[in-house]
Amino acid sequence: MFTNLSPLGLLPDFGGGEMMLILLVVLLLFGGDKMPQMAKSLGKTIREFKRAANEVEREIKRAIDEVPDVPDLQTTIREAAEQSRKKHAPRIAPKPVPPAESPLPEPAPPPPEVPPST
Repeated sequence: MFTNLSPLGLLPDFGGGEMMLILLVVLLLFGGDKMPQMAKSLGKTIREFKRAANEVEREIKRAIDEVPDVPDLQTTIREAAEQSRKKHAPRIAPKPVPPAESPLPEPAPPPPEVPPST
């Protein structure tokens, strides 16, 4: 397995001698006049790359922060099951309530009719 995950991890190790040889070849190809300009443009390129990478990282963090919180799955399932039970529960009619005895006394019977005397 690779233990070194740097971008140059797959390249062989460069020592001081190899770096001097590369700089000498670049100096011979481009001349002494172009070396400062190349170093300056390389610095600008690296700076722009870092700036773009930081901007992408900020955008990703902002997008993550904007994602609404997801409710707990167990709570959501429990609430859905309760709503389903309430919706599909059998409807039971309430038991009839017997009439309550009235606390009022019964009315007295009317007096008997007396036949008129002649």
